[in-house]
Amino acid sequence: MKKILFVLVASCISTLALAQQDPQFSQNMFNRLYVNPAYAGSNEAICAHLLYRSQWVGFGDGAPKTGVIGVDAPLANNKVGLGLTIASDKNGAFQTFNAKLAGAYKFDIGNGKLGLGVDIGILQDKIDASNFKQVDPNDASIPASSSGSAFDVGAGLYYNSEKLYVGVSASHLSEPSVTLDNSSIKLERHYYGMIGYSADITPNITLKPSIFVKTIAGNTTLDFNINAYLNNRFWIGASYRNDDAIVALLGMNITDNLRLGYSYDITTSNIKKYSDGSHEIMLGYCFKVKKRITPVIRNVRFL
Repeated sequence: MKKILFVLVASCISTLALAQQDPQFSQNMFNRLYVNPAYAGSNEAICAHLLYRSQWVGFGDGAPKTGVIGVDAPLANNKVGLGLTIASDKNGAFQTFNAKLAGAYKFDIGNGKLGLGVDIGILQDKIDASNFKQVDPNDASIPASSSGSAFDVGAGLYYNSEKLYVGVSASHLSEPSVTLDNSSIKLERHYYGMIGYSADITPNITLKPSIFVKTIAGNTTLDFNINAYLNNRFWIGASYRNDDAIVALLGMNITDNLRLGYSYDITTSNIKKYSDGSHEIMLGYCFKVKKRITPVIRNVRFL
């Protein structure tokens, strides 16, 4: 009974927090478009990524479950990038849906490209009162089922070369409020930073360390990640997220275009007494767009 009570309270507390925070992903290195619109088109390929996260396994039906799909592609000879992300987050009785369209313009800088990007979208919050387990059916403190939506906007910068990427971005720039039945939910502005590098240790082993930073209302979360790629086919790695979890990472490039990844969070916060960890799966697909070459036809009589 004590565990069930704690789970219900923790779920409500985390839900209120998530009403002001974007969901987190351990495989953030494969989810850059979701937080930074300037990433769109940076692979110079048409790419799609799907991530699904089941957090705090063992908490029952109220545990957070999040999914996001992102698609992006280059245009105008890789000078422009377009992207679309759709995310769904369910946490107990609270549900959030977010869809946003990203656009980026690229500049050649040294051996890489610098992208400036913006995204616009719609955010919808919903409360499903049927998920509340009421002791007193007449309890006025239990909110009724309701939903609301708001316009959202974000912006970012992203630089990438063959070995290095660096990005900074902000979401919910206007700090929109979603009006529900008897209340409103204000989204705090989010700030993100990311940096990653690819180092060839041997002809068959490549190390890819990266850092992912998220700051909301003075609260900063840092993810320190490192993946070792073997023959550019398999990867295995680990992450550390301050005051939250240690993460195991693994995956494989199934084909030249298709890859599959998995992560498992070992909870290190106080919730570890009740959580069996968090699972996350990633599926990605990319294919290069062949540049169209206009043939030049010469007439030998007019050389």
